[in-house]
Amino acid sequence: MSGFPEQTVRIDTLLERVRAGYDRVDPHTAYRAARAGEALLVDIRYAALRKRDGLIPGALVVERNELEWRLDPLGDHRLPEATDHDLRIIVVCNEGYASSLAAESLHRLGLTRATDLVGGFQAWRSAGLPVTD
Repeated sequence: MSGFPEQTVRIDTLLERVRAGYDRVDPHTAYRAARAGEALLVDIRYAALRKRDGLIPGALVVERNELEWRLDPLGDHRLPEATDHDLRIIVVCNEGYASSLAAESLHRLGLTRATDLVGGFQAWRSAGLPVTD
């Protein structure tokens, strides 16, 4: 007996399960969707990473600990951009791990078009897409 509940899983297994529930997007797809006004890029990286590496122009910055409160279309603390549950949101973290869990959390709020950026901000930058200081 391991001492862990039966439903306990490793983070790799959890990520695999979460990601199976939606289609993730690559940097160029995210860039095109944001430029066309078809998706809202949401940067959940913490301030030190944004300061170190820069920002994606036009991305909405919402740190991870506030994400659900700010993007819930029915919530009292929502941002003006949180217009309805059909909003396509692409969550961006540093390397594409925390964003997967964040997207899954948004799905639980009924934001079923939420997804995340494969490889996160680092993949965006490596793809040569715009970054500002």
